[in-house]
Amino acid sequence: MSFTVAITGRPNVGKSTFFNRLLEQRKAIVDDVSGVTRDRQYGVAEWIGKSFNVIDTGGFVADSEDIFEKEIAKQVRIAIEEANVIVFMVDVSTGITQLDESMADLLRRSDKPVFLVVNKVDNHSRLLEANEFYSLGFEHIFFLSSISGSGTGELLDAIAQLIPDETKEVEVHASLIPKIAIIGQPNVGKSSLLNALIGKERTIVSDIAGTTRDTIHTHYNLYNKEFILIDTAGIRKKTKVHEDLEFYSVIRAIKAMDEADVCLLLLDAGKGITAQDLAIFSLAIKKGKGIVVLVNKWDLIEKETNTARDYEKLLKQKLSPFSDVPIIFISVTEKQRIFKSIESALKVYESRSRKIPTSKLNEIMLKAVEQYHPPVVRGNAIKIKYVTQLPTHTPSFAFFSNYPDDIKTPYRNYLENKLREHFDFTGVPVRIFFRKK
Repeated sequence: MSFTVAITGRPNVGKSTFFNRLLEQRKAIVDDVSGVTRDRQYGVAEWIGKSFNVIDTGGFVADSEDIFEKEIAKQVRIAIEEANVIVFMVDVSTGITQLDESMADLLRRSDKPVFLVVNKVDNHSRLLEANEFYSLGFEHIFFLSSISGSGTGELLDAIAQLIPDETKEVEVHASLIPKIAIIGQPNVGKSSLLNALIGKERTIVSDIAGTTRDTIHTHYNLYNKEFILIDTAGIRKKTKVHEDLEFYSVIRAIKAMDEADVCLLLLDAGKGITAQDLAIFSLAIKKGKGIVVLVNKWDLIEKETNTARDYEKLLKQKLSPFSDVPIIFISVTEKQRIFKSIESALKVYESRSRKIPTSKLNEIMLKAVEQYHPPVVRGNAIKIKYVTQLPTHTPSFAFFSNYPDDIKTPYRNYLENKLREHFDFTGVPVRIFFRKK
């Protein structure tokens, strides 16, 4: 299930600060100069057990002649069209401005739920001033301070109510057909890869309303292999939106990731891995998806003896800490190793679905604990007595201990490495939890 919230508003109302608070990390650049959020920011937020995608848009300035502001306005319109819920942020300290009016005007025409959020309400007199924003005519209005976080809970509760409950996914999941998404930046060869795999040109282009396919799904059944390919390049030209393709394709990729079991991240060999690729990679990991990295256009690279080995080493450094991923050098035009990439993706799918018998898990992992004990904390010896795998899509393991809260990241990493060493989890994120025995 893919549920997306877009944060919109004019420049400098505190959208990025609020975005960072939702993601609990400083991801967007926050500054008092308007227009700092030029590159779109996206991430995954969680509240009361529900997770959703968040897009932080740049400051909206209607009918501006400035080239950057025009670009941002385009992106804001795309975000509004793609989101399930829109957070419209205003600033109590300046009152209602002309720019707020034009933003409100745009949002009234949308049929999406809009939550009007009055920011910087951090004392009683500001709460009284905030009442003027009722005149903008939105039904749902929230007062908060994104710097201190007060008032954020009520807004998140309202958002969470709109997110459908994930139907309790029974373990029939394992018997279903693997879903593989092809993700990556525009122009790296995603559609060409899909066409090469299927062996025929297939692009859906249609201007009839209602044929919007977020992504192209292709049921593939060849060489005794059956799976569904999701191509995020299946972007239909929308008449209303002259899209900023890069931003658009990112939103598409995020939605495709939500549906997929394994993601094929396609890179351009000539360009290497960019910040945008790394953002998409870490998002897939955060969502617990299997991943295979494909370096395309490898036929165009001049080779020496260890070119591929050195390239792979460099890539893994950039992907760290999660570098246990298959990296395959392909050429879509020459059809080099494209079927190997599918074999690799199906292997990652199997690893992601692997259930390890509890007896075997304890036999191996408790031995690893014996070889290297968790460090003593405040004079307490930490003991781990039992391990079990949790019934989740992403391999997750609970280690039962007398002081679960005192086990630090380096030891968690040690256990993860041991799990990877003994049970093949290449390309699969592994989650480890420490619980009170």
